[in-house]
Amino acid sequence: MPVSDPEKLIAKADKLTKLSLTRWSADWRNATLLYEEAANLFRVAKKNEKAKEAFEKASKGQEMLSSPWDAAKDMESAAALAKELGNWNEVSDFYRRASELYMECGRPQPASDALVKAARALEDTIPDAAVQLYNEASAILEEDGKEQMTFDLYCAASSVYVKLEKYSAAATSLLQLGLAADKCNATNSQCKAYLGAIIVYLYAHDFKQAEKCYNDCSQVDAFLRSHQNRCASKLLSAHTEGDIEEIKRLAQSSTVSNLDHVVIKLARKLPTGDVSAVKTDAAKEEEEPLDEDDLT
Repeated sequence: MPVSDPEKLIAKADKLTKLSLTRWSADWRNATLLYEEAANLFRVAKKNEKAKEAFEKASKGQEMLSSPWDAAKDMESAAALAKELGNWNEVSDFYRRASELYMECGRPQPASDALVKAARALEDTIPDAAVQLYNEASAILEEDGKEQMTFDLYCAASSVYVKLEKYSAAATSLLQLGLAADKCNATNSQCKAYLGAIIVYLYAHDFKQAEKCYNDCSQVDAFLRSHQNRCASKLLSAHTEGDIEEIKRLAQSSTVSNLDHVVIKLARKLPTGDVSAVKTDAAKEEEEPLDEDDLT
């Protein structure tokens, strides 16, 4: 049996969707089958641009047939081909549309997965868009009560922020992970995330923010009693005392070695900046005389 010509299949499908004097309604069912057949033939022939366009048309056809699940699947196929072609804006747009279609049929997990596929594809080329997609994917899962499935996504977002040298945002992602872990009683993941956030602030040489983060997280009883808390406390003390050897020793500890790989890499580069300046600032705060006129 001869292989069908995908160009002719597309032309036939296009004709079925156009109204004329002899066709008063579009035949989307048969047109969609033809678009999908053509798309697969184009893909096998490595004609990715034409395959992508055919999957777009097939997705539209499935929408016209009130089948959002199949429409989402075809849109994901178009997105994967856009990735092969390096059309990064289309990658984002197509996976977002697939996500919306999955949500239409009440399937939040594949909706989140579609956004994650887009985020991974865009990490190196449009990193700002990638972290936005990771955060949106996490929000969908949290809305569905699946906080545990967000842990890797918050870590991925944090990793991209570190590459962008947006350390405050990276720490915030880890704190969000900690909050998600708290909701599903994943104490160990929560404590590791909090220690990770403190290390990120120390790497950014923002000692005051690291200290504030430690104090805020220590309001959580599970963290207060954890070995991650003790490690964070020792790290802060070592920075205050300007003890470089102790900082390096703690960075090699098993507690730090069990954190996310991106945080481990940052910890192994501590201390950054001039730790003697931290020591001097701490000494100044201790020696600062009480101002009797300042009643605040």
